[in-house]
Amino acid sequence: MNVAAAVLAAFVVALPAMAEQLPPQRVFDSPDLSGPRARGVKLSPDGRAVTYIKTRADDLLVTDLWIAEVAGGEPRMLLDGKALAPENRELSEAEKARRERAGVATRGVVDYSWDSQGKLILAPVEGDLWVYDVAAKAARQLTRSSADEIDAKVSPRGGFVSFVRDDNLYVVPAAGGPERAITEGGTELKSWGTAEFIAQEEMDRHTGYWWSPDDTAIAIAFVDQTGVDIVERPEVNATGARVVPQRYPRPGRPNARVDLYVQVLAGGRVKVDLGDDPDIYLSRVNWAKDGRTLYVQRQSRDQRRLDLLAIDPATGEGKVILSETSPHWVELTDDFRPLASGDFLWSSEASGYRHLYLHGRDGRRIRQVTSGDWPVEQIEGVDEAAATVIFAAHKDTPLERRIYSVSYAKPGPPKALTGAGGNWTVTVAEKGGAFVGTYNDPRTPPKTALYRADGTRVRWIEENALEAGHPFWPYVDHLREPTFGTIRAADGQILHWSMRTPPGFDAAKTYPAIVQVYGGPGSSMVQKAWMAPEDQLLLDAGYILFRLDNRGTPHRAVAFKTAIDRRMGQLEVDDQIAGARYLQTLPYVDKARLGVTGWSYGGYMTLLLLTAPDTPFRAGVAGAPVTDWALYDTHYTERFMGTPADNAKGYAATELVARMPRLPAGSLLLMHGMADDNVTFDNSTRILFALQAAGTPFETMVYPGLRHRGGWTPKNRMHRTVQTIDFFDRRLK
Repeated sequence: MNVAAAVLAAFVVALPAMAEQLPPQRVFDSPDLSGPRARGVKLSPDGRAVTYIKTRADDLLVTDLWIAEVAGGEPRMLLDGKALAPENRELSEAEKARRERAGVATRGVVDYSWDSQGKLILAPVEGDLWVYDVAAKAARQLTRSSADEIDAKVSPRGGFVSFVRDDNLYVVPAAGGPERAITEGGTELKSWGTAEFIAQEEMDRHTGYWWSPDDTAIAIAFVDQTGVDIVERPEVNATGARVVPQRYPRPGRPNARVDLYVQVLAGGRVKVDLGDDPDIYLSRVNWAKDGRTLYVQRQSRDQRRLDLLAIDPATGEGKVILSETSPHWVELTDDFRPLASGDFLWSSEASGYRHLYLHGRDGRRIRQVTSGDWPVEQIEGVDEAAATVIFAAHKDTPLERRIYSVSYAKPGPPKALTGAGGNWTVTVAEKGGAFVGTYNDPRTPPKTALYRADGTRVRWIEENALEAGHPFWPYVDHLREPTFGTIRAADGQILHWSMRTPPGFDAAKTYPAIVQVYGGPGSSMVQKAWMAPEDQLLLDAGYILFRLDNRGTPHRAVAFKTAIDRRMGQLEVDDQIAGARYLQTLPYVDKARLGVTGWSYGGYMTLLLLTAPDTPFRAGVAGAPVTDWALYDTHYTERFMGTPADNAKGYAATELVARMPRLPAGSLLLMHGMADDNVTFDNSTRILFALQAAGTPFETMVYPGLRHRGGWTPKNRMHRTVQTIDFFDRRLK
């Protein structure tokens, strides 16, 4: 028996009798324990069908394309990802990077798009493109090449399919025919049509080209990375290793230069005037509905200013029509929505909360559309015929995400389209306001249905009812409702927490507790949401699980988010320590047996918490931690910390090597993927070296070939979870 198998066997034997019904292997096996889930949901242009991607019941690593008719009937598979995907095809580094940035961990049909007429569906499959003919109910292969076709799109009117290959942009008639290169001379360092590393990783912009509404022109980004520093990172795989010379922009160092052009398909190209300062971020690009204006969002390097430019696509000239400024930072969104009238919708945090506004084509504000002491999260869709905007918000509580509609012509109180109690995500139809909504809560795995504009359900797409036959049904007795509560931070801010107790919980006994932490900007841990099945293993092992959203996390006022400005790793630690101290007051928590764990920013927080003065934590599992913000990327780090030159004190306060003498012996298990291109492996090697040099006992587990979030197979995830439980069992029990 190998070591991993021995640990797994020991863990299963050690589980309480009630928990033996849920073996660790089952959590990571097919079919998905959370049941069938619809991802990438889209409504067909004619509104008669809903399409979505679904993981295969027999293989968690492969996804297929499915369709459900609005009129009724059982959903059916359109494209079989396993059948279409070539065996053992090695994806290009560019495509691997795109998938890593997008968090794609499967193969097969991982993306798709409709044409505007509803006649065809475009689906990239492992580097080549397939087209599904809706009328013929048949798929055909559109491209067949040794190079990958990346970021494929159907043009707005459906006449063309476009894609990036070998750093140049190509188009091919959707009906079939010869392909044509729109650009030439692209290279890895000087590329056409591809979003640069920073845009994909931190700005939520995953494309570098944008079609005009009439199919006649394309706005194309040209990215020059020659000035970006080379970070030589190791990429250690199971069968060998190499050094990757990655262009990685670190704080205070040069970014890629990004220019924008408008290419007319019939011939002619103009350069867009983005201003005199080349050291900016090309944040967003949108066309007006009539195609006569190209809108560009330009963010300053310090991210305290965001300009909206209106560009004449015929000349490339334009002007700033709207600017957002902040003494902290201006967040990027996808809330700019041009209307057929020439007006546009926009969101702003100027009031202290993010709210929606209607602006005229010249940028002047016409009216405020939403208001109140709660933030809009994002615009989900617009029904221009009814002059309403559909948006998501944590309006009544930061713990629940609901969907609302409101008129932008005659603003009034928003109308809730979805019920309370959990979290909703939606895809809204281009016209009419109908939407496909997915709902989940602590006792409800994700379930997807089609809804009318008023929120009335039309039909189930994936009901995923937790009943007999559901993958989780044999273990339903393990589910326990989490409890929620609040404490106050040092400045009086309310902090939300959640707690889950083990099966067979007895309040007269005491239990070890594990704090699960992320703690960084942009992500909330305390939500009324379906639990990851991995967490059930920690509960079954006899641990209380506790989470707290500290200052700096989202779904709150601007002041709550920006409290960490220029001092990351300080207030977050104070708040998490306060949460742990509260946890220690509970009579059923063994205050001497507290653990903490997190990944990425959560790994960073874990190390901070283990080395805090008088830490209440006895053990921690830190995954892929940033250990010095000078080693992370520009857009993320400079947003919150500025540069090392202008905030030397802030950077020094958050650097972790200097804190390692305070790490209790034997308290740490450090994990990292050995091909991580986001939080590069040298973040962890610095900690390994410092602890070894000091003779401090600790444990480590590294994963060959794995990156930050992508490529983690069910077996890798099982190993990581079992190692985590084994470590906590040895340190806390």
